[in-house]
Amino acid sequence: MKQARIGETEKFVSDMIAEFHKSKIKCLEQLDLNKILKSKNPYLFKAKYFGVASELVKDILDAYLYSSEEKLFGDFLEELAIFVCSKTYGGEKSPATGIDLQFDKDGIKYLVSVKSGTNWGNSSQHKRQEQDFQTAVKVLSQSKQTAKVQPILGICYGKTKTTYVRNYMKVVGQNFWHFLSGNEDLYTDIVEPLGYRAKELNDDFLKQKAKVVNLFTEEFMKDFCVGGEIDWKKLVRFNSGNLGMGAAI
Repeated sequence: MKQARIGETEKFVSDMIAEFHKSKIKCLEQLDLNKILKSKNPYLFKAKYFGVASELVKDILDAYLYSSEEKLFGDFLEELAIFVCSKTYGGEKSPATGIDLQFDKDGIKYLVSVKSGTNWGNSSQHKRQEQDFQTAVKVLSQSKQTAKVQPILGICYGKTKTTYVRNYMKVVGQNFWHFLSGNEDLYTDIVEPLGYRAKELNDDFLKQKAKVVNLFTEEFMKDFCVGGEIDWKKLVRFNSGNLGMGAAI
């Protein structure tokens, strides 16, 4: 095993986090207010008693962006895990469905699915992951060159202890990064480069976000406000009215 050099890892994290911020801004630039309004719960926003259009628009936008950021950062952590493992065990992105990373260690082929946190997915997604592991193990086990195959659910943060869940092993937090790198401190070492140009990059994002909030507020007031007040019935009809689209059950 060749332990991942922290300098290489820090540079990778710095470069990737800059791309993460660029992706956030790109996401902002591609947003469409009507699409967002159709994807969110109008009853919830009414229950939260929004009376100021700009506050409602900002809250809806924040909820939408949070989901996008979770996906973007999850992709970043997956790439980081693959990079670290490529330096230590020659790990590579797996071609198997539902598997992010594969590598050989001590005569065992590990198949790793990378998740951000312990609260990932619902029961059907957990079942799907288990099925993907079973399929990948079955295919690889037919090869005479593979002695043993071990599926790993690798979770990037959390304090849960390492456990076996059905046919796979769940490895979390510090244990996961140590498993990939051979470095017990990697899980804390990667924190510092995450802040690379953070203020500058975040300021750019906030500037673009303010522009979007202002433009969306103007559009929202034109379409869903009457006499300076939000027309909630019109908003709900826009979001959920569909009797004219098909027969009622």
